[in-house]
Amino acid sequence: MSGYENIEGAQTPIKAWVKGVPVEHEAQNQLRNIAALPFIHSHIAVMPDVHLGKGATVGSVIPTKGAIIPAAVGVDIGCGMMAVRTSLTANDLPDSLSRLRGAIERNVPHGNGPGGNHRETPSSVETAYRDSGLNERYEAIVAKHPKASAKAQTAQLATLGGGNHFIEVCLDEEDRVWAMLHSGSRGSGNRIGQYFIERAREELLRRELGYHVPDRDLAFFMEGEELFDDYVEAVGWAQDYARANREVMMERTLRALRDNLPKFQLEKHAVNCHHNYVAREHHFGADVYVTRKGAVRAGAGELGIIPGSMGARSFIVRGKGNADSFCTCSHGAGRAMSRTAAKQRFTLEDHRKATEGVECRKDLGVIDETPMAYKDIDAVMEAQADLVEVVHTLKQVVCVKG
Repeated sequence: MSGYENIEGAQTPIKAWVKGVPVEHEAQNQLRNIAALPFIHSHIAVMPDVHLGKGATVGSVIPTKGAIIPAAVGVDIGCGMMAVRTSLTANDLPDSLSRLRGAIERNVPHGNGPGGNHRETPSSVETAYRDSGLNERYEAIVAKHPKASAKAQTAQLATLGGGNHFIEVCLDEEDRVWAMLHSGSRGSGNRIGQYFIERAREELLRRELGYHVPDRDLAFFMEGEELFDDYVEAVGWAQDYARANREVMMERTLRALRDNLPKFQLEKHAVNCHHNYVAREHHFGADVYVTRKGAVRAGAGELGIIPGSMGARSFIVRGKGNADSFCTCSHGAGRAMSRTAAKQRFTLEDHRKATEGVECRKDLGVIDETPMAYKDIDAVMEAQADLVEVVHTLKQVVCVKG
């Protein structure tokens, strides 16, 4: 028996893995708006962490034939997760983890202020960036689209950012120590996203369509257009930059661990996956563009990461290749309320209790990220049992947030 439910009232089918997980009415209406577009292929798949987003619903999989919606990909292009297991165990960790947290915070700039967004780029990072070919690709993109340019993309490499981005030290079910982090393409990807979203809106006003587009954030580029090709190139760059950013941050995080913990080796258990991106894939008899907006590819045998909130468990998972989900699973627990609502509802004492036993920020600046602002990760995992199997269960002991 399939694990999905159908969301009624949609022009194109919407298959939602949401059994036991509440879905806000606004998110359902937003999904119906997406489903009204004529270039949606087969159906839309909805993950159990689904919630209202800008333009497109977070926790959705949108397959399109001959078109791409830039706002569905969003501005945090290539945002995703990376995790690696070490040979250390819980017994190798000190009783107080504050020094370890401080070392990670010093090694990886974090937050949305000047100190977290930019830094002097070490020559080794800049050299790796240039050798990767990313620099030449970026220069070609902004030469054609100067307004897509962001300042100092190399200086933001190896910076975490703020919001729900984080670095954690975790223990698995065998008390093995993992390093895990969540971030994306930073300011450069954000600027690319904003620029092409605006260009798509401009193009929508010029188009003569035989159908209604219910939201201007569903503006699109059509295959064969120059802007379509330019966007595919730019979003591909941002996704590669995001992956490289996670790799450099992981290297600097592991350096902090090596400076403060016993000698260790890295295990082969390592994952680096996007959860805000678009890719060309084959599904239901056609080559299509699959936009995963807050969703992780979970092809048969593929490893992915589903993090909980900063006080809940996270999971390393193996995909089951479920065709109806377009081989996808959730990207986390998913927000249960807006950041503003969380700040109004929860107190500092609530947050301290929810993060007891975790070395992390316990101040008013992170109340919007408190665990209660997110859905129950266990319910989310149960709802997608036919999409993934759990390989490792992780519980954080250190959490760094901007």
